[in-house]
Amino acid sequence: MDIAETKQGLVFVVAPAGRIDSTTSDALEQALTKAIDAGELRLVVDLDRVSYISSAGLRVLLIVAKRLKTKPGTLVLCALADAVRQVFDLAGFLPLFLVEPTRDLAIARCGANAS
Repeated sequence: MDIAETKQGLVFVVAPAGRIDSTTSDALEQALTKAIDAGELRLVVDLDRVSYISSAGLRVLLIVAKRLKTKPGTLVLCALADAVRQVFDLAGFLPLFLVEPTRDLAIARCGANAS
């Protein structure tokens, strides 16, 4: 899995590509944890190039969302492919996250929700 990181205004964007599973979820967790530890509290995870996410990937995103709530910070997910959205839906995780269809909308929402 490849992970691209960019900063757009006050929002830090992490964009993994490939599969997020038990083999690759640690890399995503490290990237997101590193960003939070560096003071990034407005995070967008762009899942546009993710073809699959397992329960290990869901766990990472849930841990990060919970950690940001205590800061307080904001996590917004975007661009979920149908297969990825279905995993979130079947696991009952969709209501736990802010989700937008595009990166631009996610950035706007993240900036508006962060204090």
